[in-house]
Amino acid sequence: MATAISQHNTPSADAGTEEEEDDYMSMTITEPSKPKHERETYTQRRVRKEREAELRGRPKSKREREADEAAARDAALSTSLSPTNKGFQMMARLGFKPGSALGKNEDARIEPLGVVLKEDRGGVGLDSERKRKFREEAEENSKRVKAEEVGYRERVRSEREAKRLEGQVVGAQKVAERLDSAAEEGGDLGHGGDVESVSPPEGGHANNGDEGRSLRAAIPKKKSKVKPLGQINVLWRGLIRHRIEKERERRMRYDLHQSLSRLPTYDDPDEDKDDELALRKHGKHEVLEEDVEKEDLELDEFNAREPAERLFALVQYLRDTHHYCFWCKYQYSDSDMDGCPGVTEDDHD
Repeated sequence: MATAISQHNTPSADAGTEEEEDDYMSMTITEPSKPKHERETYTQRRVRKEREAELRGRPKSKREREADEAAARDAALSTSLSPTNKGFQMMARLGFKPGSALGKNEDARIEPLGVVLKEDRGGVGLDSERKRKFREEAEENSKRVKAEEVGYRERVRSEREAKRLEGQVVGAQKVAERLDSAAEEGGDLGHGGDVESVSPPEGGHANNGDEGRSLRAAIPKKKSKVKPLGQINVLWRGLIRHRIEKERERRMRYDLHQSLSRLPTYDDPDEDKDDELALRKHGKHEVLEEDVEKEDLELDEFNAREPAERLFALVQYLRDTHHYCFWCKYQYSDSDMDGCPGVTEDDHD
């Protein structure tokens, strides 16, 4: 019974072996080889010789010649001198041994210097000179870019600071104009006259609202007199001049729009107070129009100064004349100005 089972299983095992051997996916088909006894025919030999002659007679391209030269050079450099070489024999007679260094120092160079093929017509050292110039130009460009960045930032910062100082100069000019107008008309800010004195806030500082209310309350509403431009203090004369020029330009545009051919100084007897108020003919300082056209060397010299210098002059004038601190926004009762931290803006930080 066991013999029958073994005989029955033998064909299935042989079938599995055949399946493992017949792997058609990994089969490689080889070209049939020519039999050794087969000779080359006359036609085949003639075609082969013609092909070889054509290859030998065809001139090589530049790229092929360069590749052959590089291969021959590398092969020659990678091959050491043979004992039959005359140069090797001369060095051997002088004590040279293969694998040792030349000369009396044992730590000298063993391998020869590398060969660098020069393919252009430039002189020796031209490449290093070009590299040096290129490196210097790159360094100069980087320095210039950094300098331009720093210069731009510094210029923007200085422009912003100058603009801020100009705004403070205009503010100080307006304060000086109001205080002088109040003093000329009999008023006084914070002490004297009919204005009730106000005690300074803690620390000597006052806000802008207190300053505006104090200044407006200190100026009595009286009709101002004609005041020539040259008699106005040079510290805020530019403010008045700019205001007059702006007002004159506005009136000229208005007259042109209304098609009225009359000078800005023309006085119409038929105009009432409302018309005069609309045309702003009465201001705090009624300045003659002819004064605006005159050249003012004193004002030009003052405007040529730096904004910081003009601001300091205005602040010092307010302190000395009116006991008013531009930074505290408060007018003190005496010249001691007790409670004011100092003259400069940094003292009030």
